[in-house]
Amino acid sequence: MRTLCASTLIGEFFVIGFAGLVAMKSDDLSVTTVWTVCGIGMLLSVLLCGMITRPGGTALGWALQIALVASGFFVPMMYILGLVFGALWWASVHYGRKIDQAKARWAAQEAAQAPAGG
Repeated sequence: MRTLCASTLIGEFFVIGFAGLVAMKSDDLSVTTVWTVCGIGMLLSVLLCGMITRPGGTALGWALQIALVASGFFVPMMYILGLVFGALWWASVHYGRKIDQAKARWAAQEAAQAPAGG
């Protein structure tokens, strides 16, 4: 699960940065505000890569997905990109857990088949 989720989060890092470049063109937002918010989002996406397997890591990832969709209020294209990354996040968590379970079953089978004392 960690690899799939981290890949999604790194992709979001770049999308948040590019969204900041687009948001800078808005007359309603100051450059300082844009880069403070984008910087926090980018930092969170990188920090979450290391927190995925810890308690609450997945929930924080969902919070970031919600924030990404909500950023569509300022950069309308982010509604679409936020939904796309939300779907990728769901797939990363869902299939990542299935892969982890399969790996655990395979490791248990290998351990059971290993010769004793060998």
